[in-house]
Amino acid sequence: IGQSTEHNYCGVNCGIMDQFASVFGKKDCLIRLDCRSLEFEYFPFKLDGYRLVLVDSVVKHELVDSPYNKRRQSCENVARRLGIDTLRDADMEMLDAVKADISAEDYMRAKFVIEEKERVLDVCEALNRGDIETVGKLMYATHHGLSKDYEVSCEELDYLNDIAKECRVTGSRIMGGGFGGCTINLMADGIYDNFIATVTEKFNARYGHQPKIYDVVISDGARRVE
Repeated sequence: IGQSTEHNYCGVNCGIMDQFASVFGKKDCLIRLDCRSLEFEYFPFKLDGYRLVLVDSVVKHELVDSPYNKRRQSCENVARRLGIDTLRDADMEMLDAVKADISAEDYMRAKFVIEEKERVLDVCEALNRGDIETVGKLMYATHHGLSKDYEVSCEELDYLNDIAKECRVTGSRIMGGGFGGCTINLMADGIYDNFIATVTEKFNARYGHQPKIYDVVISDGARRVE
């Protein structure tokens, strides 16, 4: 119902991820969701010695008026050329084989999706090993792909990501639909205070307003409260 409302009332052709996570969230776990079958699996995400911080750029994003729907159209164009329903079933070898038959823009969008699919699997393996450092590196790789290939970032979000690197934050990436909004940052407890002070000062100096800071706790999803 929530997804249908987005599609038919808000005009955003979104997926099911946000609504699914809101219902099926589990404390100290991340979800790997198969958006085709709606099968899902939990992976441990216990942050001993680490913490998650959301940094809000306060840049408002309007996904209906943004190129969000165009990104989806690009992916559908490539899937159609490959003769498959979605890019879920594509790999880079398949994409490169049709590169001459699709636009450069569509190629970049599909490249990000295919590479991100593999990053998700790699993160799951890292979580099972308790390898938070690898999870962080893959977060940075995701941000780079979202910024350069999928092009859903903005100057302010890229700047927040750059500050995170300077402060030795373990991982940082866009959170949400992009075109504004937030970054999610994974860091060791020991650098938290320095990161908050640095990102607040530098962002305010460049853009004339402070970002909003939210500590993030992975909790259970929507449920009846007795």
